[in-house]
Amino acid sequence: MSDQHHDIELSGCSPTPLAHYLKALGILRLVAEQADKNAQGWWVNDHFWLRSKYDREQLLNFFIEQYHPTPLVAPWNGGSGFFSNDNTLAISAISDGQAIRFSRYRNTIVICRKLLHDLKLESKPKEDKPELLQECRNRFPDQELDWLDAAYLITSDGPKYPPLLGTGANDGRLEFTNNFMQHLQNIFSFEDGIVLDETGECLKESLFSNLSNVRSSGTIGQYDPGSLGGANNGTGFEGHSAVNAWDYVLMMEGAITFAAASVKKLESPDGSALAYPFCVRQSGVGYSSSDSVDEETTRSEIWLPIWNSPASFSAISTLMSEGRVMTGKRKPRNGIDFARAIASLGIDRGIIEFQRYAFQQRNGLAFFAVPLGRFIVQGKPGVEELLTTLDQWLYRFRRTATGKNASGRSARVLRLIETAILKLCQRGTSAEVQSLLIALGEAEATVAISKSLKEGEKGNGIRPVPLLSTDWLKKAYDGSIEFRLAAALASISHTKVGPFRRHLEPLDHATWNAAFLKWADEDNDPSLVWGCGNLIRNLSAVLQRRIVDVMKSGKEGNRSDLLAPLSGRLNASLGDISQFIAGTVDDQRIESLLKGLILVDWPNLSADDRTALQGSHTPVPNAAYSLLKLCHLSSLSKNTSIRLDPRISRLAIAGKFSEATKSASRRLRDSGFPPALDEVYLTGEVARRTTAALVFPISQQASERLFNHVIRRDKLGVTLHE
Repeated sequence: MSDQHHDIELSGCSPTPLAHYLKALGILRLVAEQADKNAQGWWVNDHFWLRSKYDREQLLNFFIEQYHPTPLVAPWNGGSGFFSNDNTLAISAISDGQAIRFSRYRNTIVICRKLLHDLKLESKPKEDKPELLQECRNRFPDQELDWLDAAYLITSDGPKYPPLLGTGANDGRLEFTNNFMQHLQNIFSFEDGIVLDETGECLKESLFSNLSNVRSSGTIGQYDPGSLGGANNGTGFEGHSAVNAWDYVLMMEGAITFAAASVKKLESPDGSALAYPFCVRQSGVGYSSSDSVDEETTRSEIWLPIWNSPASFSAISTLMSEGRVMTGKRKPRNGIDFARAIASLGIDRGIIEFQRYAFQQRNGLAFFAVPLGRFIVQGKPGVEELLTTLDQWLYRFRRTATGKNASGRSARVLRLIETAILKLCQRGTSAEVQSLLIALGEAEATVAISKSLKEGEKGNGIRPVPLLSTDWLKKAYDGSIEFRLAAALASISHTKVGPFRRHLEPLDHATWNAAFLKWADEDNDPSLVWGCGNLIRNLSAVLQRRIVDVMKSGKEGNRSDLLAPLSGRLNASLGDISQFIAGTVDDQRIESLLKGLILVDWPNLSADDRTALQGSHTPVPNAAYSLLKLCHLSSLSKNTSIRLDPRISRLAIAGKFSEATKSASRRLRDSGFPPALDEVYLTGEVARRTTAALVFPISQQASERLFNHVIRRDKLGVTLHE
């Protein structure tokens, strides 16, 4: 960079609409290639800044007096000006003119016409189009190949068209190159190259947002949907389509910055495929008008980088042409993967934000470049580690949920998952991790009740969600009672009765503790007791089922199996249980979190994690709970336990609460622990919630508190502590 340089704010160039982003690249490219190779550009507060040897007036003079337009031609398109039925006014004017600044353009037009003559093409090519495209690459001068690379590529599967320029510089009925020439005709005299009257004011507006009333008829196409006119688009009932000619010209000049590449896709059996900078398949989530239908009608989405440090056009061109973005060890497939790459900083350094666009079909056959939001490049530690273990499962679930025979529920759940992932990558807070956990739990439940999803078309069905690492707990924990209670329930397990998860889904017993679970061959497992009822009814059903199963296992095996049917890797605190019984918690949220938390790899929960998830042990729950819970513990001391009596829980669940507490008092007294009361009268919701609360596992310390709450120490027949 020379000692003399000027920094100019181009307030007419912003990340949205797409036309203005491309315009910024066009300005930097033209100045760097035609005037100052040391020119640099960058973004500040949504405006583009240019550093070059030009000041503001000199920059205007460059475009007015020195700028040589890039010869953008598309002889493979109908409407391009090369065929008899096309609008040929602009292309003829360029050909017949004498202006030096259009000499490259005239030469390129001559090459195209000779090429069409040699191939005997007098109308828009169809079957001959691949040959024509190849001949263009063979005959065009090297300096024009960048335009061809931006417009199309020849692959082993035939021509491929980058989405930024539609289908080879064409979108529906709008042909880009002919429009480019027409807008040049609105700016310049092709005879002598002099700028026409008033177009200088248009240039000031395009670069610096100076107000100007000068507009050209026509459309800017997909790049600025707001300028297309239509109903309510203007001060009257109907708006008219008009465009600043300089906006269109500079936008097209900027589009050349993007160059596609034909690459071998190692992730798939395809021979070759189109790789486009920062471009992925559309994900129909993450914006206010999102709809899964968008994925079917959208060409793709593109994430445009925004950088805040001065960079040369050479550096930006390299960045655009390579478009290095990685999700783990692979390239992103869709918008969700791209957001993950940003969260894990799997992108080139120097980029501070990405502006997300999708090319969505919105006006007949035409496409609009719809802005879908801004994403800050800010690493979210641990996010990618959470998601990596789900990659294969998510890939299979997405493929199935978007298939022809997919149910509406599976498609809805997929949107929940992808929305949660997108928000997690943006924010990385516990709320987003929870949302994703809940969505995964919903997906698991969806697959569990669908034979077609479990089996698949060719035996490649969807397995249960793989066990999630305990890091999910730490990142999802928000300090709420609901989370702690749901986590305690989800952690319940028993060597013979199995994990809590089996009460919600038909799991293969042999894979209970395996890294990759399998579905049971039959769905008639009597342990599947979780239904559509409320949380209280379902917990009571689980309580009764686990006691039945543990009693059965004791008859068939070791009597030690009778112990701990309700023990878990994480214990609920007495204070949280008191809140549950009082009904001051959100039952629906507990259930939603539970369905996600059962997916966690609970056997690997560390002691530190258990401590971090502990609530308060005050207040102690009501006396009725204390009586009943003491009869459902594995032990009261090292060598002292109370034999499980299934009749107690059956009475409580049946609503005979007084008889249940009387039976519990008798069981305690017979075991050498005389209670201070014989029975407790509870009715209604409190009685039902007290019964359901028996399912929550508690610690040895908590059981001692319950003991002190209802047992008469002066009448003890045994010693509690050794």
